[in-house]
Amino acid sequence: MLEEARNAPERVRGQLQRNADVLESLGARLREQPPSGAMTVARGSSDHAAAYFAYLCMKHLGIPVASLPPSLSTLAKAPWRLDGQLAVAISQSGQSPDLVATQEALARGGARTLALVNTPQSPLGQASDLEVPLYAGEERSVAATKSYLATLSAAAQLLAYWTRDSDLLAALDSLPECLSRAADQDWSEAVEALVDADRLMVIGRGAGLAVAQEAALKFKETCAIQAEPFSGAEVRHGPMALIEAGYPVLVFAPPGVEQAGLLELADWLGGVGARVLLAADESVAGRHLTLSDAGHEDLQPLSVIQSFYRMAAELAEARGSDPDKPRHLRKVTCTL
Repeated sequence: MLEEARNAPERVRGQLQRNADVLESLGARLREQPPSGAMTVARGSSDHAAAYFAYLCMKHLGIPVASLPPSLSTLAKAPWRLDGQLAVAISQSGQSPDLVATQEALARGGARTLALVNTPQSPLGQASDLEVPLYAGEERSVAATKSYLATLSAAAQLLAYWTRDSDLLAALDSLPECLSRAADQDWSEAVEALVDADRLMVIGRGAGLAVAQEAALKFKETCAIQAEPFSGAEVRHGPMALIEAGYPVLVFAPPGVEQAGLLELADWLGGVGARVLLAADESVAGRHLTLSDAGHEDLQPLSVIQSFYRMAAELAEARGSDPDKPRHLRKVTCTL
């Protein structure tokens, strides 16, 4: 897991170069025939990556994006009517029958279909109008790391070309170096705080909620910790009742418009006795965990999760687990 996470910056560098022409062309086509809405089809880490794509899409383009449960197609046989809409399927393997069947059903319903897949010429890619390779390379660890980061970078590159955002494109050029710096951040304080934990909350907001969801999954997969992700705006609507003295809460607060609210929430959590682990950039004096600035608000989640992956691998080992072989799990999961 750790080796593959450290390999992510070079994989992302190659991906951004190799996909530039195809995504620039796709962005032009989407501007010429803009979809009225979009939907995503994914499972697990890929679904968290889809949430990142959805947030950026809604933020910059103002079109609604929904995550579709595959069972609506595979079990309920929903009568899709999707003319003028875009369906984006995301998968590491591109093999799961429910994703393939759903993409086929959405296409029959009139949607334009796009697949972001790490395994080229996959069944999911063949079921889509266009397959965009992630170029993350073979991932042997069951817990996805570099393929998740590669999905986020592909989504950001697509949105940058689609919206002709020169600032985001320039920041993407520097992203591999940023990810390398992020992988070198020392989060040993989190390892020490969580080595005996059995539950915790992970909090993010905006596009950062997608990496809070991913981090919570990794805590479950690799460390056998019952971790739950929440938006910083949602956590006070009920989940706060769980907080007691010493309850661990990991707060992702990178630079951006969401940061002020997340810092205020972290202060409040500490005031009621939670064991807060605040991840923030150098402008925040009270941070516990360091973040490397990604140079653009939309790319901050990638820096956050890259630093997290190193900590998660170290925490798993400190707890006596093998992060590469989580119990009961397989690399490819086939559901319907």
